[in-house]
Amino acid sequence: MRSKPIRLAFVVSHPIQYCVPLYRSLAKRDDLEIKVFFTWHAATGVEFDPGFEREFRWDIPLTEGYEYELVPNRSRNPGTHHFWGLRNPELVRRVMDWRPNAVQITGYAYASHLNAIRSFHRRGVPVLFRGDSHLLNQQRHGLRWKLKRLLLNKVYSHVDGFLYVGKHNYDYYRAFGVPRSKLFYCTHSIEVERFSEPNEELEAKARVWRRQLGIPDGAKVLLYAGKFDPIKQPIKLMTAVSRMHSNLVLLMVGNGKLEQEVRQLASKMPSKFRILPFQNQSVMPIVYRLADVFTLPSTSETWGLAVNEALASGRRVLISDKVGCAPEVVRPSGDGDVFAWNDWDDFERKLKSVLSERPDPEAIRSFARKFDIVESERSLCDTLDKII
Repeated sequence: MRSKPIRLAFVVSHPIQYCVPLYRSLAKRDDLEIKVFFTWHAATGVEFDPGFEREFRWDIPLTEGYEYELVPNRSRNPGTHHFWGLRNPELVRRVMDWRPNAVQITGYAYASHLNAIRSFHRRGVPVLFRGDSHLLNQQRHGLRWKLKRLLLNKVYSHVDGFLYVGKHNYDYYRAFGVPRSKLFYCTHSIEVERFSEPNEELEAKARVWRRQLGIPDGAKVLLYAGKFDPIKQPIKLMTAVSRMHSNLVLLMVGNGKLEQEVRQLASKMPSKFRILPFQNQSVMPIVYRLADVFTLPSTSETWGLAVNEALASGRRVLISDKVGCAPEVVRPSGDGDVFAWNDWDDFERKLKSVLSERPDPEAIRSFARKFDIVESERSLCDTLDKII
């Protein structure tokens, strides 16, 4: 039994909507004290998202319920889009002044974070590393692969524990020489309750919204919600759906660089498509219920937490095999299916199959609880007990 709470510092670029609920939950524990050190910004106002190509403000607060500090970033071109985008000369000192028992760092590919991993290790402070990379789109041969493996072997030697989120992430670390003894399962997670309840009230609001969108009562609705970006394949998705002669409606929710093309294609078949702009977090539990099936057809996706949100809303999913969460969250027997990312005939076959099945929303929402915030919290705290 520890006489004092463990002091855990988090180093992360900015508040991430999927991580903040975990911070809040951890902050309520008696056996743990946490502080989050942001190295880019603290999301206190309007932000511009280059993927959505628009400004927005999260309608769920991201800096409440836990202690945090914004460490000055001295980069001339701040951001997470390049290595020198995070330059925080005071980071290590500020964290050490807080006297942590351990530090969790998210992302290594920034000047400050890379230096922090080495610095804390040299000072004898256990370092946990959090990431969700996989090798689904990487070639494991050639000079570039050898150099990357050499570099990451060196970086990862300074880490005491790796919090892997699933099979593909586990395989990634093993490919770069991380021993099994340093790998600890800690799934990606969401606030399942916020999406699953109050279910009847949310379903009723979705039915009203469907009627307002002019979706026929007997139609089957497929939902895409995300950035209109080539990596997500929204145009290919729309083209595939346009070929399906059925009562299928594709609802496209989002913004991005392909928005004009998305809207032009939708205008040619108005009965087949509905378009909505970016919807904020508080509305998403209703948005998922507008559909029968949620799809994520990306050519590259480290995890895809929107899939977890759809399941927590009681909706089945159809995702590509390049989406990192596929082995963990998709059970073909009831939750949906996985299609080959570049085979749209496979997509059509599996969509027809999923739509022909009778869903069990309650069972789907129950399964989604395996990826609740409480599961990540439990795994993280178990890991701390092992490395400290």
